[in-house]
Amino acid sequence: MNAARHIARTHRAARHVTRALAYRCRNGLIAAAVEHGTLIRTGDLLDRLGADLPDGQRSWYGRHVAKAYRATHLGNDAVRFWAQHRTTGRWIRVHVYQPTDPALYTALSTYKATRHLVQADYAEVA
Repeated sequence: MNAARHIARTHRAARHVTRALAYRCRNGLIAAAVEHGTLIRTGDLLDRLGADLPDGQRSWYGRHVAKAYRATHLGNDAVRFWAQHRTTGRWIRVHVYQPTDPALYTALSTYKATRHLVQADYAEVA
C-alpha cells in the first residue's frame, strides 16, 4: 500500500471516532492522572467532602479556586482538562489540581456556600 493511501485511511479513521475517544486522546496523560487521583477536579473534592451543591454553586466554587490558584502561582492557570458535565453530558473544559493544592482549601473558606465545610472540619479537630 502506498503512503498516500495509508495516510488517507488514517485520517478517515480519525474523523469517525466517538466523541468520548476523541476527547480522551486530547487529554492524553492528564486523563490518566485524573483517573489515578493524582489530579482532581473541584467537583471531585466537593463530592469527597459530601457537599451537595447545585451546578451553579459548584461552578462558582471552581472560579474561587482558579482565582486562589492564580494568586499563588504568579497569574498562571492550572492544567485544563476535557470532562463531561455531570448533568448535561456536554464536554466542557475544567481545571484540575493536585489534591493537596492550597487553592482548593483557600476557596473552601472564601466562598460563602462552602464555608460551612471548613468550619465543621475545624470543630472536629478541636
